[in-house]
Amino acid sequence: MGGISIWQLLIIAVIVVLLFGTKKLRNLGGDLGSAIKGFKNAVTDEKDSTAKSDKEADSLADNTAAKSEAGQKDSKKENSQA
Repeated sequence: MGGISIWQLLIIAVIVVLLFGTKKLRNLGGDLGSAIKGFKNAVTDEKDSTAKSDKEADSLADNTAAKSEAGQKDSKKENSQA
């Protein structure tokens, strides 16, 4: 009651095939599939580049922290020698 039955869906499908033809529908399906694949690749690439930049930022922060600690140790040695 009020819903679309399987028969109504089949009639709509037949009308669409008659209007557009199978070749256009096949091309449309291929184009849609390519678009979805491209979107998934773009999302995956974005995640990879974000993870890579985070990893690089962490390693930069670690290197900077190590250098600052080494600089502090050197300055303490100079102060103790003076």
